[in-house]
Amino acid sequence: MVQEFLTHIEKARDQSPNTVKAYGRDLDAFCDFLDRRHASANWTFAQVDRLVLRGFLGELDRRGLAKRSAARALSALRSFYRWMHVHHDIDIPAIRAAKSPRLEKRLPAYLLQEQITRLFANAETLAESGEFDAVRDLAMLELFYSSGLRLSELQQLDVHQLDLLGDQVKVLGKGRKERIVPVGTRASLVLRKYLLVREPLGRLPGADRNAVYLGRRGKRLSRVTVQRRMHRLYEAIGADGMHTHSMRHSFATHLLDAGADLRAVQELLGHASLATTQIYTHTSVERLKQVYHDAHPRAKK
Repeated sequence: MVQEFLTHIEKARDQSPNTVKAYGRDLDAFCDFLDRRHASANWTFAQVDRLVLRGFLGELDRRGLAKRSAARALSALRSFYRWMHVHHDIDIPAIRAAKSPRLEKRLPAYLLQEQITRLFANAETLAESGEFDAVRDLAMLELFYSSGLRLSELQQLDVHQLDLLGDQVKVLGKGRKERIVPVGTRASLVLRKYLLVREPLGRLPGADRNAVYLGRRGKRLSRVTVQRRMHRLYEAIGADGMHTHSMRHSFATHLLDAGADLRAVQELLGHASLATTQIYTHTSVERLKQVYHDAHPRAKK
């Protein structure tokens, strides 16, 4: 049943591979919990009630799972039971009535302009050697900051999606929605240089000729490798607390700081809802408050 559901959301609802994997992990954990609760005896999804659900969510809490992860697990269960209600006539009111954990509101972490300057200066210095990894890492950094791509969007990018004559890139985002995002002049120049040094790797036996970002053996870089390479660049300037997604946050925050229209930024980021984009306006306001308190003579006690 779980596999049938996962196939449904992948094929019929066109959910992203990451969503399918996450829901699969959450439902596997739920099935494992039911196995242990029933001592591996036969059980059915129709037997689940409020106490069972509370037990599962309680276990997630005891395991130290973040509230956002617990909320996603509950979302996976709701989606699964909605599907079972339609296709297998199984309806559990307790699942529909369950409330998601209250999530703490966190402002996105982003780099200051001064940090961005140092980050790129260091990456450019490393790339001057012509060493493949350094040139590729600079090309990743440029595209992350120039176009505000998600990690998955950059990692899955194919050569045919890049239009360096038109200075734009076609991105396949969440829900397999396509959008076209501008590529800055500097990023375009760096990408041209990178594609030249990438060319021999694309001709290796078994190479992934479609992938933009390759490893030394010609294979598409994994998400973990992209994250590791980005973290190295952050660490080099002392920005250890940042993560790969921080470049996307920096892209949005710096655009809004410079007066960009909120709806334009929403389109560039590929957000379905304007409310998702509005968190970056809060970031800008918090930064202005900090500047005010640091600079105004009567702002401090």
